[in-house]
Amino acid sequence: MVERTDRSRTVSKTSLAGKGLFAKSPRSVAGQVFVLQVAVVLLLVLGAILALVLESRYDSETEARNRSVAVAEAFAHAPGLPKVLTSPDPTAVLQPLTEAARQKAGVDFIVVMNTQGIRYTHPLPEQIGKKFVGTIGPSLAGQVYTESVHGPLGQEVQATVPVTAPGGAVVGLVSAGLKVKNVTTAGNRQLPVILITGAAALTLATAGTALVSRRLKRQTHGLGPTEMTRVYEHHNAVLHAVREGVVIVSADGRLLLANDEAKELLGLPADAEGRKLDELRDLDPDTAELLRSGRVATDEVHQAGGRLLAVNQRSTDRGGAMGTVATIRDSTELLALSGKAEVAGKRLALLYEAGVGIGTTFDVVRTAEELAQVAVPGFADFVTVDLADPVLLGDEPTGSKSDLRRAAVHGIREDHPFYPPGMLVSFLPSTPQARGFDTGRSQVVPDLSVDRGWLAQDPERTRQIVEYGVRSLITTPLRARGIILGVANFWRSRKREPFDDEERSLAEELVARASVSIDNARRYTREHAMAVTLQRSLLPRALPEQSALTVAHRYLPAQSGVSGDWFDVIPLPGSRVALVVGDVVGHGLHAAATMGRLRTAVHNFSTLDLPPDELLGHLDELVNRIDQEESDSGDSTAVTGATCLYAIYDPISQLCTIARAGHPAPALVWPDGSVVFPELPIGPPLGAGGMPFETAQVHLPEGTQIVLYTDGLIEERTRDFDVGMELLRGALSQQQRQPEEHCQAVLDALLPARPQDDVALLIAKTRVLGPNQVADREVPFDPASVADVRAWSTAKLDEWGLADLAFSTELVLSELVTNAIRYGLPPVRVRLLRDRSLICEVADGSNTSPHLRYAATTDEGGRGLFLVSQLTDHWGTRYTPQGKIIWAEQPLPGPTGGLGGEEESPSAALPEPPSPAADHVDVAGQPPATTPPAGPDDSPLRS
Repeated sequence: MVERTDRSRTVSKTSLAGKGLFAKSPRSVAGQVFVLQVAVVLLLVLGAILALVLESRYDSETEARNRSVAVAEAFAHAPGLPKVLTSPDPTAVLQPLTEAARQKAGVDFIVVMNTQGIRYTHPLPEQIGKKFVGTIGPSLAGQVYTESVHGPLGQEVQATVPVTAPGGAVVGLVSAGLKVKNVTTAGNRQLPVILITGAAALTLATAGTALVSRRLKRQTHGLGPTEMTRVYEHHNAVLHAVREGVVIVSADGRLLLANDEAKELLGLPADAEGRKLDELRDLDPDTAELLRSGRVATDEVHQAGGRLLAVNQRSTDRGGAMGTVATIRDSTELLALSGKAEVAGKRLALLYEAGVGIGTTFDVVRTAEELAQVAVPGFADFVTVDLADPVLLGDEPTGSKSDLRRAAVHGIREDHPFYPPGMLVSFLPSTPQARGFDTGRSQVVPDLSVDRGWLAQDPERTRQIVEYGVRSLITTPLRARGIILGVANFWRSRKREPFDDEERSLAEELVARASVSIDNARRYTREHAMAVTLQRSLLPRALPEQSALTVAHRYLPAQSGVSGDWFDVIPLPGSRVALVVGDVVGHGLHAAATMGRLRTAVHNFSTLDLPPDELLGHLDELVNRIDQEESDSGDSTAVTGATCLYAIYDPISQLCTIARAGHPAPALVWPDGSVVFPELPIGPPLGAGGMPFETAQVHLPEGTQIVLYTDGLIEERTRDFDVGMELLRGALSQQQRQPEEHCQAVLDALLPARPQDDVALLIAKTRVLGPNQVADREVPFDPASVADVRAWSTAKLDEWGLADLAFSTELVLSELVTNAIRYGLPPVRVRLLRDRSLICEVADGSNTSPHLRYAATTDEGGRGLFLVSQLTDHWGTRYTPQGKIIWAEQPLPGPTGGLGGEEESPSAALPEPPSPAADHVDVAGQPPATTPPAGPDDSPLRS
């Protein structure tokens, strides 16, 4: 080795003396070092300049934004600003103030605007009154918003701040800003320093390179054996100190070099260097073949002396003539750690899959099935889940292991011998399931074929399971909030190794995640069942009988929870019918209870026979009161977002009067099958307050179908609102369909498999009361005309075959017409309707209404309305724009044509003839001072 070193030194000195080391060539070491230093200096200078520019720009923008925000907030919070914004001319007051503040604050502009973005102030007076250039939405929501825009003054950084009134409402906006170029920083003053420093560094690098080059030349020419020996010693120390074997083999298969680590790993003798590989008997044949072949190898694993060696081999030159160099490292422990890491990775992957795959729904059985699906086949070959019977119903478990029901079974094969889902399983105390249920700890059964406690559960079934190939079991109780919900059983058949403690801990982690989801699903099931029960109890159980409409309806609660949708069909006086559909936004018990309150309120308001717009107005006030009560009580669940549509259909005039409060417009299916969505005025949702509701009237030919629905029918996450409306139009465009058929067709066309919102659908087909069922006439404003009305009504009832009702009808009409003439205003009209009952209506031009009262024995009148109430089933008053209508309903005779029972003298069944005088009040609300006696021709009891 010393001879080779001396020879190399001699050759090197000769070549250096002949050619001259480090000539002025760009490829010399000194030249390359110089180029490298120049490049480093230039990169440092350029990097410093770039960093300075970026920092200067960032500081400028930051300073501009901070100054803009500070000025805008200071001006926005100035006392009296909200009052000035509401003054007749804010510009006159604010323009000089903003200009003075702008100059003192050092900003380019301060703009005060209203909530629509119209400027009150600006440095350029011609910009006052124009639209503000910028974004005002976040500031209207109460936020401070900064942005960079190109405004009237150029590229500006501006901040917009809300101006709030004492009540918290945003009454205006203040924006302040300035141009970035006007903000100066210290970066421009630092640039010359950086350039000068870079030039000095470059000069120093040039001088240093020249000095190093001169010294290198001198030292190279003076190279001696001491320096070369030191280089060799360092090389040898490093080579034998590394924890990796290094082997150099010549082209003829001779071992030239092997460090200490290589000799230990390969089992080489101390004198192995210099010998051929074929002579080394202790060397592993496969490893020797690889070293002899000279082929390239990368992490090729070989076994030698009980070790697993990873070998990398490359040639010492491109041609391979000089031999190969191989590095060898011991990978035995690494492979063991790799195996453990792989197992841990699989475990983490399984737990991650469990985290995202278990509990995707609030269904108890589905959650149990997800646990079984996640664990197969990555952890177990079969999984069975048994839950307490009350858990499946949403109730708390009783703590008994005798009422477990199989909720899920899943495995690698379908022909398994386990109990099927739905079967009630009672585990014996000796079984691992019962022990786990009682103790709350997992039970591991390494070999099922010898576990007598488990075999005793069901000898025939357990024998089939063992013969099927199932060998090992882990039973883990499902525990949540300290309550055991059931047990999960993990079965192994393909893998012969039994379950161990590590796998038991993994099973417990899987079950712990599933237990929380199952308990959440159980509690949701209970609350959902309660809410559904409450909601269905609040919805109409059966629609009332009426003749104006043929009605079909559907109600579908959402899968995720009940909501506040409802519908109603309410018969009104005069054979009219009210159709109602509403929606309380939200889900759960509160929404359902609120729906019940609103539905009850609609029924109560309907008894007053209010027009649709007035009814919605009263309903809006009710919602406001409910909100106020809940706010005062500290309850955060206010009734926000309730909508309603109220329509009244009159089968005589064929007019439908509609008003809506934030609800979707109905669809009308004309008799020819065409579908239209009428343009109706829309009011705000209930509870918004402050805006009146409007009505619209639509004439509906007989056979028209009115389609009322809630937004859950047409709104869906995967489609736009307009798409839903077109789907509804297409589903209704069938001429021959009846309401029931239309209901089903609409649901099939628009609803997904699992709707996310409740759906209420009400379809009503109009019918008409024809001329043969309606009779009306005008009554002269003269008490003597009462006799003509009696005669007219008797003739009309004879024509309709209702002669049995003639006497009571005469009495009713006599009383009502007499009251209308004496205490009302013209015109007076009488109308008879033959529907499911006989309806008598008397209309006049007065808005005062009679009231039923008990007359004293000394009173001359006051018994007329009492008589009417006794002769009829119902009576009442409704108001019209022209006055009022007093109506009374009588049941129609039975199939025999009579009222039932033996006829008796009418006079024997009636009380003393009353005077109608005291049944009505005058316009001032007081009874008349004197009551003229009824004459023989106008007595209300005279037939």
